[in-house]
Amino acid sequence: MLSPVVTVSIFQKQPDPKVFSAGQVIFEEGQSGDNMYGILEGEVDILVNGKVVETIETGEVFGIGVLIGVQNRTYTSIAKVDSKLGFLDENGFLFAVQETPMFALKVMKSYSDRLSRLQHLL
Repeated sequence: MLSPVVTVSIFQKQPDPKVFSAGQVIFEEGQSGDNMYGILEGEVDILVNGKVVETIETGEVFGIGVLIGVQNRTYTSIAKVDSKLGFLDENGFLFAVQETPMFALKVMKSYSDRLSRLQHLL
């Protein structure tokens, strides 16, 4: 499987990473969106109905659903600590998948695992 280092390197190639301060909302449940994120540095809390259900760290990806047909964000994400995030829009995502097919598997596994965890909590 693709290591977090390779995943992070894909996001490091993108210009203008976004920096979020601890406690800053990255996106909220129900919002529309057009980017997925990769954590270059830091930690991000994932919240459903205002409750933290998962904390993800450097090398993890999130916010994938809006690039694969989900209309709106299904959870809220908040920087747990000061964090630097790379991001991909749909074109960037498709290019990364084409250039590094294992990236697609990493993203699908991450999305599937998170969905399974969230379903068990609900």
